[in-house]
Amino acid sequence: METQNIEYKQTWRDEYLKWICGFANAQGGTIFIGIDDDGNVCGVKDAKKLMEDIPNKVRDVLGIMVDINIYEKKGLSYLKIITEPYPYPVNYKGQYHYRSGSTKQELKGAALDRFMLRKQGKTWDAVPVPYVKTDDLDNDTLLLFRKFAKRSGRIKEIDLQESNRGLLDKLRLFDGEYLKRAAILLFHPDPERFVTGAYIKVGQFEEDANLLFQDEVHGNLFQQVSSILDLITTKYMKAMISYEGIQRVETLPVPYEALREAILNAVVHKTYESNNPIQIAVYNNKIEIWNTGVLPDNWTIENLLSTHRSNPYNPDIANVFFRAGEIEAWGRGIERINKACMAEGCPLPELRYDGNGIWIVFQYKKETNEKSREKSREKSREKSREKIIQLLTEHPTMTTTELAEKLGITSKSVEKHIKRLKDEGILRRMGSRRSGNWEVIHQQK
Repeated sequence: METQNIEYKQTWRDEYLKWICGFANAQGGTIFIGIDDDGNVCGVKDAKKLMEDIPNKVRDVLGIMVDINIYEKKGLSYLKIITEPYPYPVNYKGQYHYRSGSTKQELKGAALDRFMLRKQGKTWDAVPVPYVKTDDLDNDTLLLFRKFAKRSGRIKEIDLQESNRGLLDKLRLFDGEYLKRAAILLFHPDPERFVTGAYIKVGQFEEDANLLFQDEVHGNLFQQVSSILDLITTKYMKAMISYEGIQRVETLPVPYEALREAILNAVVHKTYESNNPIQIAVYNNKIEIWNTGVLPDNWTIENLLSTHRSNPYNPDIANVFFRAGEIEAWGRGIERINKACMAEGCPLPELRYDGNGIWIVFQYKKETNEKSREKSREKSREKSREKIIQLLTEHPTMTTTELAEKLGITSKSVEKHIKRLKDEGILRRMGSRRSGNWEVIHQQK
């Protein structure tokens, strides 16, 4: 059976050089020639000739070396080609192939950029940006960072007293004389001049995913985190109000600390080379946060959480937020989210990875959903009552069937509303049921 590092082929074709290229660019692997997909030896013709031809083709086309051995089983010959992982990028006629899982893929666009940087021992956020100087950065954000870092105790007081240039150097945000991309995203007033899609989009949706309204939050990463939290908690999520004695208490449907940690994780772990914004969808019963991201080969969400380490793709960004006391490693960050949810009786969030990005989904706690639905039902009932009074004021002889058709509800519901209105002294029936009419005594207060 084929696996991450093993491929079975019944015959040799020159296109299999792409598979060797993919193995060389990943963790290495083995190709068996003369074995079928079920692992049964079927034999290969001209095995000895292939023993000479294949290494030469690999050398001439890919520029690397492979080990090739010949074996026999029940009189049938088969070959074993072993490819070691290479520390530099290997290409097949200008194409860069990569083995991921049990499939081979050609790297393009952002994925190719990320791969090339990794082979050079660099990450995307560590790439230097020409023509941006320390004076171009937002001084207020740098002052805010100093305040956070002093409070967290993760930077020495003497380092915090350095000039902006000196502080950025201590944070390892320089590559020679150039600022890194991380410094632009963290401290520049307009990072989108250099990085497309470096912002957050939030929208309010109905249950059927229809968009009601939306906002965009721009600025550097510190500004984005602060602004999006304020926006969500004041405009998008309605707090439930209760009282402890005379003290008014407002409770969000998702704990503030859990929401804050999730947004910080999305900002720090996003793959900014994708040019896609972080997207937050708010519904009546849940909130979904999505950021582009790629897990390492063969990793799952569980693998990532269990490592308790910082983001593998934006280490410079993660380092600055960590020193500011704003984040923990992935695993511990999720632990903090879970603890905050459990403390307030909220469901634990769901984490998903779909190949393009990472989702964290918060379901609102049950009583919040029930209160929200009850409030919605009460609103609907109130509107129906008001409409009945209006219609009967204008058309006193309307029947329950006609009212139901006008309101888009059942006749039984209309009868219930009318009974309540009669009990409250708002409606009175004049004459018989068939030939009489309704009289509105007075309007609702």
